[in-house]
Amino acid sequence: MTSVAVAVKGGSSGSRRAVNWAVENLMPKADRFVLVHVIPKITSIPTPSGDHIPVAELDAKLVATYVKDMKEKFEEVFDPFKNKCKTKKVETLVLEDDDPATGLLRFISESGINCLVLGSCSSNYITRHRIIKNSDGSSSAIETSSASWMSTRDHKRGSSDISEHISGVRSFRVESTAHEAYGASPMSDLSYLSSEAFTRMGFSENASVDQETNHHNLGDKLATSSFHHQSSSVSSNTGRSYMQMEVEQLRLELQNTISMYKRACEELVRAQSKVQLLSSECLDEARRVDAALESEETLRKIAAEEKEKHLKAMKEIEEAKVLLAKEAYERQIAELNAMKESSEKKKLVDALFSRDRRYRRYSRNEIEVATSFFSEANVIGEGGYGKVYKCSLDHTPVAVKVLRPDAVNKREEFLKEVEILSQLHHPNIVLLLGACPEIGCLVYEYLENGNLEDYISQRNGKPSLPWTVRFRIVFEIACGLAFLHSSKVEPIVHRDLKPGNILLDRNYMSKIGDVGLAKLISNVVPDSITEYRESILAGTLFYMDPEYQRTGTVRPKSDLYAFGVIILQVLTARHPNRLIFIAENAMANGSFADILDDSVTDWPLAEAKELARVALRCSQLRCRDRPDLETEVLPVLKRLVGLADSSLKIDRNHVDAPSHYFCPILQEIMEDPHIAADGFTYEFRAIKAWLEKHNVSPVTRLRLKHSALTPNHTLRSAIQEWRTHVTYPST
Repeated sequence: MTSVAVAVKGGSSGSRRAVNWAVENLMPKADRFVLVHVIPKITSIPTPSGDHIPVAELDAKLVATYVKDMKEKFEEVFDPFKNKCKTKKVETLVLEDDDPATGLLRFISESGINCLVLGSCSSNYITRHRIIKNSDGSSSAIETSSASWMSTRDHKRGSSDISEHISGVRSFRVESTAHEAYGASPMSDLSYLSSEAFTRMGFSENASVDQETNHHNLGDKLATSSFHHQSSSVSSNTGRSYMQMEVEQLRLELQNTISMYKRACEELVRAQSKVQLLSSECLDEARRVDAALESEETLRKIAAEEKEKHLKAMKEIEEAKVLLAKEAYERQIAELNAMKESSEKKKLVDALFSRDRRYRRYSRNEIEVATSFFSEANVIGEGGYGKVYKCSLDHTPVAVKVLRPDAVNKREEFLKEVEILSQLHHPNIVLLLGACPEIGCLVYEYLENGNLEDYISQRNGKPSLPWTVRFRIVFEIACGLAFLHSSKVEPIVHRDLKPGNILLDRNYMSKIGDVGLAKLISNVVPDSITEYRESILAGTLFYMDPEYQRTGTVRPKSDLYAFGVIILQVLTARHPNRLIFIAENAMANGSFADILDDSVTDWPLAEAKELARVALRCSQLRCRDRPDLETEVLPVLKRLVGLADSSLKIDRNHVDAPSHYFCPILQEIMEDPHIAADGFTYEFRAIKAWLEKHNVSPVTRLRLKHSALTPNHTLRSAIQEWRTHVTYPST
C-alpha cells in the first residue's frame, strides 16, 4: 500500500507546484493521498483585552473547543488544493508542533507514509533528496521540487544515482513550506533537521546516509560539470561574465527570499489577530450562554409564580361567583320590597294631595294673575320640570315653579316635593309657601341673589364672593344637609345637590332648594354593605354619587359626594369635570395655592387647604370611606366659619392697621410674631404648622436654609402698643 503526503501552506506557489507535481506523478499509483499543514502548538488563548491565558489555567473542554475551532479555521488552507485532486478522495490533516520538521517526521513515522512532498518558493531551485533507510529495507525520499517530481528508491541504489538528478544545475536550496509559514529560517539544512528529529525519535544511526557523503558527491559532480564547461569555453572572460550572472541571480533570489519571509511574518500577525478575535468571540458566546441559562432559570421562576397566581385567581373567581349568586338573590328580595314600598307611598302621596292642610292652596286664577298669565318677562329660571316665574302673592315676592303641561311623568316629582317641603322648616332650606294642585305649581319664598352657580361662574354680572362669605355658604349647606338627613320621620336624601340648587338671599345666606328628586329612606343601608337595586337614577352628572350610579342604592352619604364637589368649586371656581383629580394632584404636589380662585387675593392658605381636605374626604368613591356629616364635617366647618367671622370683624375695625402687622399666611394681625429663614415675619402658630409640612417659604416659594424661628420682639411691642389705641366692638 503506497501512501503519499504533501506538506502545503496557504497562498504559497511552492505548495501549488508540489501538489500539481504529486497529482501528476504520484496520485495515480498512490492508495492514500494526504495534504498536511503544520501549525504551532496552542499554549495560550487570547482574551478581548489583548492578554493571553495559558491553556493549563483554563477548562479542558473550553481549550478543546478552541483548538477544534482553530483547526477548522486552518482547514481553509486545503480548499484551493482539493480542487486539483477531484478525481480521487483526498485526506486533509492539520498538525500541531512548534518545529514543523519534527511534526512532519513524527507524522510520517506514525502514519506509515511512503512519500513526503515539500514545495520550494522558487521554480529555479533544484531537487534535493534525503534517503531514509527503514527497518523493512525500503527507503523514502523527503524532497522539495522545482521540477515538481519525487521518487522512492531502493536502498541498494547508491548516491551516484541521486547525483545524476542534480548534474548540470547551478545551485540548490531546500525550502520548507512548513518552516516558512511560521517565520523560521529557510530550510537549507533540512538534512540536519531531519537527522536531529529522527535521532530524538529513537532511530538508529544506520537510518540515514551520511550527510557528508551527499555533500562530497555533490561537490564532485559540480567540479566535473565546471571542468567540462571550462574546456568548451572560448575565453576566460566568458567564464567571469557567467560567474557574475550567477552572483546576480543569487542576489535576486536572496532578495526574493527575504521578501517572502516578510510576507510570511505579516501573515503570521494576521493569523494571530484572527486567533484573538475568535477567542474573544468564543468567550462572548460563553457569556451569552451563561446569561441565557440565567434568563431561563428566571423565566422558570416567573412561570411558577404566574401559575400560582392563576390558581389563586381561579379560586377567587369561584368565591366571587358564589357571592354574586347570593347578592343576586338578595337583590331580587330587595326589589320586591321596594316595589311594595313604592306602591304604599304612592297611595299616601295621593291621599296627601287630596287632604293636606299644611300649606296654602292657591287657585289657578291667582297664579295666572300673579304671573301675568305666565309671561316670559317674569321667567327667572327653567329646569326639566318646567319654568320658574317671579311674581307677588299676598304682597310678598315669591318664586312660582310651574309644571309643564306635557310633563305628565313629572307629576310624581311634584307631589313628592309638596310632601317633603310642607313638613320642612329650617333656615337653610327653601321655604314652601303654597301650591296649586290644579295646574301643578309650587310657590316658594323669593331669594334675591339667585343661585350659587352664577357666582362661581360669575355669570349674569355676579361679582366674586369674598372667602369669608364662601366659608359661611359651605357651612350653611352642611347645616341644611344635616337637617335633611336627620329628619325625625325618615331620613331625606336630596339626590340633586349642586350649585344651581343653592339659593342666596339678600344677606348671602344659602338655602337648599329644588328637592323634587329627594327621596325618603325608610331602611337605610349601612355604609359597609354594598346593595344593588334596580331603580331609575336621578341627579346631575359630575355631582352624582359613583356608588349610587353603580348599585342604584341611595344613602344619606350620597349627598356628601356632591357636597365635596361643591366645596372644591367654591374654592377654585372651576368646572366640576375632573376637579377632584386636579385637587388631589395639587394637594400632593404642594401646588394647591395655584388652583384657588385668583379673583380672591387674600385666601387663608392653611384654612383653605383644610377645607379642601374635607371636600376630598367627602368625595371618596365608596360611601364607607366618607366622613360622618354631623360628627366629623360640621365641627371643622364651624371652626372655619368662626375664623371667617373673626377676620370680618378685624377687617371692619382694623382697616388702618399697617400691612406689616398682618401674617402673610393667616392675613391676620399677629399676636406672636416670629422671623423665619426667608426674612419675613409670621404668626408663630401659622409658620410652625407650615414648616411641619413644607421646606419652602410661604411668600417667595424658595427653599428655606433652616427651620429655626426668631421672636420679633420689636414688632410685637409695636402691635401691642397699637392695640391699646384701638377699641374693639362688644360681642
